[in-house]
Amino acid sequence: MHRWSQLFIPTLREAPADAEVASHKLLLRAGYVRQLGAGIYSYLFLGHRSIHKIVGIIRQEMDRIGQEFLLPTLNPRELWEASGRWEGMGENMFHLKDRKGAEFSLAMTHEEVMTDIARKELRSYKQLPQIWYQIQTKFRDEPRPKAGLLRVRQFIMKDSYSFDMDEPGLDVSYNKHDQAYRAIFTRCGLEFVAVEADSGAMGGSQSQEFMVYTEAGEDLIASSASGYAANLEKATSVLEPVEDLTPTADAPELIHTPGHKTIDEVGAFLDTKPQHQIKTMAYIVEHPASDEKQIKVVGKTRPVVVFLRGDHSVNEAKLAALAGGELRPMTPEELEATFKAPAGYLGPIGLEAAPHPKKPGTLILLDKALEGRQNLIAGANQAEYHLRNVTPMRDFKPTLIADIRNILEGEGDPIGHQPLRLGKAVEIGHIFKLGNRYTKIMGSTVLNKEGKEVVPIMGCYGIGVERILTAAIETSAAKNGGDSYALPASIAPFEVVVTVTNITDPTLLEAGEKVAAELTAAGFDVLLDDRDERAGVKFKDADLIGIPYRINIGRGVAEGKIELLDRLLNRNLDLPLEEAAKHLAAAMKT
Repeated sequence: MHRWSQLFIPTLREAPADAEVASHKLLLRAGYVRQLGAGIYSYLFLGHRSIHKIVGIIRQEMDRIGQEFLLPTLNPRELWEASGRWEGMGENMFHLKDRKGAEFSLAMTHEEVMTDIARKELRSYKQLPQIWYQIQTKFRDEPRPKAGLLRVRQFIMKDSYSFDMDEPGLDVSYNKHDQAYRAIFTRCGLEFVAVEADSGAMGGSQSQEFMVYTEAGEDLIASSASGYAANLEKATSVLEPVEDLTPTADAPELIHTPGHKTIDEVGAFLDTKPQHQIKTMAYIVEHPASDEKQIKVVGKTRPVVVFLRGDHSVNEAKLAALAGGELRPMTPEELEATFKAPAGYLGPIGLEAAPHPKKPGTLILLDKALEGRQNLIAGANQAEYHLRNVTPMRDFKPTLIADIRNILEGEGDPIGHQPLRLGKAVEIGHIFKLGNRYTKIMGSTVLNKEGKEVVPIMGCYGIGVERILTAAIETSAAKNGGDSYALPASIAPFEVVVTVTNITDPTLLEAGEKVAAELTAAGFDVLLDDRDERAGVKFKDADLIGIPYRINIGRGVAEGKIELLDRLLNRNLDLPLEEAAKHLAAAMKT
């Protein structure tokens, strides 16, 4: 049992003006955290208790499948140069020098350190598989810290790494993590979805993010009643058929469209819908220095042109994966050099496409939504003119036909054609298969059963500890109008608060002490509010700090009654004083 009168819980009546999302405001008001600098927070008593409980759940589930390490945050430059990421991480990583001038980084992830251990210690197939994890502080030089604990410069992360001999072994390690993550997030009381995702800067193949729907999120995800779920960067959908326009000729026909450049302007001028137009998007891709073979063939940069339906938009994550590098829009000069035409009148006719993505030339991509379409409207690559009757594959041939567009809400999912729901979400965990990207480049090998050296393959798996706390607060606050929240009992700083409405009444104080002691003896995590404050102040504070259950010790004690408030289900129950533990246990099981 803890006594509120003896604790440091600095609650605030109002949130600081610079607090943005609900979790940020409530964490500050509840005295969980205090800000030290931009994206840097101190965890006070209540915040640390919740973080400690989350870490405990993670550790219990991870201990079932792996072994816990603790790795250094300070990493020498040579280690990150060995993987090629010293420069690749750019300004996202903190760099520093010691007094002798040696360069170091503050680790934002630990693939390099884990692989370094593997290459020095693992020698034989008999030592595999291995799953190693840690719960450690990470650092990212976030350019725009915001949203409280959601975008910070210092954060706590559970990261784990698997080492296996082959793909079937990696599948087993990946599936173990999938099950462990589902258990962790369920025990933390979160409503989550697992979505197909992009592996980002870490590289790798099969990738799955665990997300919680909330307006505070910066990711967009799509899900449906069929069970389909994917990050917008990877989401696909099934479109309703579109009836093509009636041809006016057997070939593209020039149309004068003076001053009409945009999809909407051209559509209004020609009385056509965006579905019947081709949108042209033009980029320059810069290939990473590590892709030496590609650079030798196609150069460090190359033009990338995308053609898609007029009412669709480019998904730049999908496009970057196909283009093989970092994208930026073409400048007016680059547009002129590629199309020989000004912006607003760009189109596919007359462009020569590279025959293959690995071959020199302009990479031209046609979105799958235009596959099989006929008699479309497109820019003519001539100022003041467009073309009609444009038919892909007959009138122009792209380098590739691929899914490059963003899906739209309400389109059918690819499983059961059920309507897709789009919504903002917070990522709380991410698992993906790294393959041999790090083990190969860093020289990690083991002997197989035949005595031949082979390169182990890896998986990488992360959980944002603070993100579990913020996601839980955001979800609950959304249900409570944004001004209050109740954490799941498993991660709340206390499971129950016993509120003595008037401590100057000896009968009430004695009853409160008795109930709190009995609950503690029954194994509950109890906070006794024994402060000399008005009952209203105590009730507001108890709600503010997010304790899911409150037992009020008030006038009913004269009749042997106390009140149990279940804030998760928003219900009250009057019960006999001596039955507090029994009823609380029952409430926590529902």
